[in-house]
Amino acid sequence: MQTRFTVPTRGPGLTDITDQVADWVRQTGRDGLLTLFIQHTSASLLVQENADPEVQTDLNAYFARLVPPTTDPAMSYLTHTYEGPDDMPAHIKAALLPVSLSIPVTAGRMALGTWQGIYVFEHRTAPHRRNVMAHFSG
Repeated sequence: MQTRFTVPTRGPGLTDITDQVADWVRQTGRDGLLTLFIQHTSASLLVQENADPEVQTDLNAYFARLVPPTTDPAMSYLTHTYEGPDDMPAHIKAALLPVSLSIPVTAGRMALGTWQGIYVFEHRTAPHRRNVMAHFSG
């Protein structure tokens, strides 16, 4: 069983897709394994805390500081700059973070921990529409 989720993002930060994915997985009613894969090189997928939004804010701030835009003098060595000052840093962030996730499913429910959610982590400055492929095998 496969599907594609199209996720609109609002620019840099985390977009929660847990409910969308859970609704789709629930249809199986079975045990199995869910694999998610984002079809982009400038965004990532994360399982992260969903209780305190400050976690998401801090993650975004940390990665913005870790890999600043190419306009920052510390990034002057980068050569891939023609798509904007946020593009190459977005590729670097996506190289550091996961682009796929594997989540066990029990009786049609993802086996996420109490405070865990699934997020698309947008690394570009502008909003985008991100495609996430989902595959359930069980």
